[in-house]
Formats: sequence, C-alpha cells, structure tokens
Amino acid sequence: MASSVLTDIFKIKELRNRILFTIFVLVIFRFGTYIPIPGIDRNAVINYFDQGAGGLGGIFDFLDFFVGGAFKNVSIFMLGVMPYITTSIIMNLLTIVFPKLKKISEEEGGRKKIQRWTRYITIPVCMVQSLMVRGLAMELNALTVDPLLFTFLAMLSVTTGTVFLVWLGEQITQRGIGNGVSILIFAGIVARMPQAVIQLVQTVRDPNSDLNPVFLFIVMAIFVGVIALVIYEQQGQRKIPVYYAKRVIGRKIYGSQNTYLPFKINPSGVIPVIFASALLTFPINLIQGLGRNIKFLQDIVRLLQWDQLIYNVIYAVMIIFFAYFYTQVTLNPFEISKNIRENGGSIPGIRSERMEEYLTKILNRIILPGAIFLAIIAIIPTIITLLFKFPRSVAMLMGGTSLLIMVGVDLDTMSQIEGHLRMHHHEGLVKKGKIRSRNL
Repeated sequence: MASSVLTDIFKIKELRNRILFTIFVLVIFRFGTYIPIPGIDRNAVINYFDQGAGGLGGIFDFLDFFVGGAFKNVSIFMLGVMPYITTSIIMNLLTIVFPKLKKISEEEGGRKKIQRWTRYITIPVCMVQSLMVRGLAMELNALTVDPLLFTFLAMLSVTTGTVFLVWLGEQITQRGIGNGVSILIFAGIVARMPQAVIQLVQTVRDPNSDLNPVFLFIVMAIFVGVIALVIYEQQGQRKIPVYYAKRVIGRKIYGSQNTYLPFKINPSGVIPVIFASALLTFPINLIQGLGRNIKFLQDIVRLLQWDQLIYNVIYAVMIIFFAYFYTQVTLNPFEISKNIRENGGSIPGIRSERMEEYLTKILNRIILPGAIFLAIIAIIPTIITLLFKFPRSVAMLMGGTSLLIMVGVDLDTMSQIEGHLRMHHHEGLVKKGKIRSRNL
C-alpha cells in the first residue's frame, strides 16, 4: 500500500513538483541555520549556552527549539519566523480594536493589504529583537569587530534572515505543499529530534543520572497516548444541520438541499499555542537586548522561565484567550448567520433572528474544552521534566507546542496530498474516509 501511494504521488507531475520544491526550500532553510552572524565568536556563545546560559538555559532552549538549532549557532536565521508571527498577532488585535482596519480587511484585496503591512512591520520587530545578540555578545566579550559595527551587522543579518524565511514560507504555500510558515517551524522541530534521542540514550546510560529506566517506558506510553488524543481532538467536529429551501435564480430553479456546518472542536488548530509562545518570547528577547544590566528586568526574565509556575499559568491563560480570539476572527457567528439567511438557508428548530445567538452558544461550548486541552498539552514538557527528570530537549518533543505543531502540520500536509491524489482519480492516503484538513 505504501509503495503504491508513493508511486501515485510521483506519477502526478504537479504534486511531484510541489513536493520536490518544498524539499528544496527546506534544504535551503537547514543550510542557513549554520551561517553565523559576522563579527562574533560563535564558539564562545555556544559554550555559554552549553553551560546553562547564566541560569536562563531553559529559555534559550525553548527559543532554539523552533529554529532547528539556529539560535545557539548564532545564525542569520536565529529568530526564525517568530517575529512575523508576533507581528501577525498584533495586526489581528489591531484589526479588531480599530473599525477602520477591520473595514479595510473586509474590502476586496483587503487581506492582502493587511498581510503586506504585516511584512513591513516585521522588519522593525526583527531589528529590536536582534539587539539581544548585541547584548549577549558584549557580555561575553565575544565581539571580533567594533561594537557599533557589530550592532549594524547583527540587525542587518538577523532581519534579512527572518524576512527571507517569511518569503520562503510564502513560496512553499504558493508553489509547494502545506502552509509555508508552519512547514518551516515543523522542519526546525524535526531537525532537533536526532540530537534529542542521542541525549536521551546518554542520559539513560549515565550511572549518575536521576532518570529511572522504568520512567522511560511510562513516559513513552504517555507519549503515544497524547499523540492519539491530539489527533482525535484535531479531527473532532460538531455538525450543525442547515436546510436550504428551493430557490429561483433567473430562469433556473434550484432544489432544496440538506447540508451542515462543520464546527471543529478546536477551530483554531495550533495557532493559539504558536501565538502564546511568540508573545512570551518577545519580551525576553527585548529585555535580553536592552536590559541585561537592570536587575528588575532580569528578575522578570527568570520568572518567565519554563519551569516557573507563573510562566505556565500565563502560558495556559494566553492559549485559552487566543483560542477564543482566533475563532471569533475566523468563525464570526454574525457573518455565518448572514450568509445562511442570504442563501435562503435555515437551521432546523432555530428561528432566523436567533441563529447568531445559537451559533455563538455552540461555539463557546466547544471552544472551551478544546482550549483547555491545548493548554494541558502545552505544559506537559514541564511536568515530564520536573516529575520524571527527563532532559528538557526530549520532553519538548513528547508534548507541548512541538507535538501539537508536528501533528497539526502533518495532518494538514497529508490532507493536501490526499486532495491532489483524489483530484487525479487516485486512491488517497487512507483506504476508508479521508483526512480532514487542519489549517494552521
């Protein structure tokens, strides 16, 4: 079956070209993670990270995890696409707060205009976050050029690297397979898996390690169970029946039709987790760049470490907030009700004027458990690390943001591949049913 599917995939020229193009872009991405910023002693920085990063190693590990090691390599791609994601959050919030921006986004071509502005604003955000590299290099005395020149080189290199990655992501979306930005984050996480496995083996073999081999099997069982739950939750949906009466359009009569609205248990996918992660790392980058010598700001950074209670509480609350926020942006009950009424549709048992209220009630009921589930999955790495003494890099692969992103991106990409196969009259990736798309 597997060989047959692979044969079918590469028989379709369009699909084959899209997959090969995506692989080509990912090779460029991985190559760029090893190109260092000029003017800095890379070895000094790597040694600093390996020694625990002054008590902030957990934060740097978290930042490094989503860019495939580019952060600790002091690479031109060290910020990945996180600044773009942060800017997207800001623009989405501004669109809701300011009616004029919302009106622009609803006009023809308005979304493209908002996206263009988002790319423009990403540039100053990158420049601010790149100051973190300058502060770190000066603290370690790792500069090989004049500090002023290095500041310019760091801002130029890191900003250019992020903008280039955003462009690569857009190319994947248009000419490759899957959502480009999500694919790049996915590739960064997967690239860390071999190193995490090696570290786990070394930890188990180390006689001085606190990791009990029995706990290894327990955590592996938890890992398999979590993956099954994530897939089940990502695929689950509530179907709202909709009935369309007979309509006369011109000289044609269209018959009645029964259909449904597929409200997913988690309509926002992994977006809330990515948004929360990006917003929590932004102040850390800013403080590390501008306030490394200010004790008050450094205390804030320490409170935002992954193993601190306040960090995990804020993280969970932000995930739940963004789950509601993003769902309201993408699934507006007022717009849905309006479209149903304009097309002569109705929901059985619900009066037309109460349709919006009914849909809002349904959405609120299904979003809450989905959001809480996301929040629990997101803090699993912290629990595994503290409870079972697992290495942090391994624990992050067994739950949390990384697992949600990997599963979500995988389902979305497989859905697109299956769509291409069925469009060309081939069997899909599964024998029965179909893979539901998970847009990230």
